[in-house]
Amino acid sequence: MPALARMLISDEEFAGCRATVMDGNPDMAAEMAGRIVEEGLKFVAACSANPGVGLAPSRIVDEGWHALILHTAVYAELCQRLGGAFVHHYPGWDPTNYDPPILDRTREKIGELGWEADPQLWGPPSDETLVSVAAKCQHSPDCTIVITPKPKPGGVV
Repeated sequence: MPALARMLISDEEFAGCRATVMDGNPDMAAEMAGRIVEEGLKFVAACSANPGVGLAPSRIVDEGWHALILHTAVYAELCQRLGGAFVHHYPGWDPTNYDPPILDRTREKIGELGWEADPQLWGPPSDETLVSVAAKCQHSPDCTIVITPKPKPGGVV
């Protein structure tokens, strides 16, 4: 994996995703929007590298993931480069679903890729002291992200 997760996509693609985060959050600084997109990239890479584990982003990081998903060609190419399994989004709309072990597991998997999860952006959904985001998704055990690997030739997974 590259030293910076933001290098998983081109500078132009990164700028476009950052602008999408800023469009949904008009008072957000470009630096913060960039941090959120970078954490979204780390999350997608962790999901791709750990099929079947069940990971979830924090509510703030979900905003960056949403921006990546909205750039459909960029997102599809990213998933392909990371191993081919498309990382689908399963929204969870109930903020009471917050389950810290899911975030702990996700941060651990990000660390195994050589990155550090930004601790300020991986907190509970009620922690909006740093930044408030438009995304209202809150992933939980019922809506964790589980990647199903592509079948290998001959139908073996």
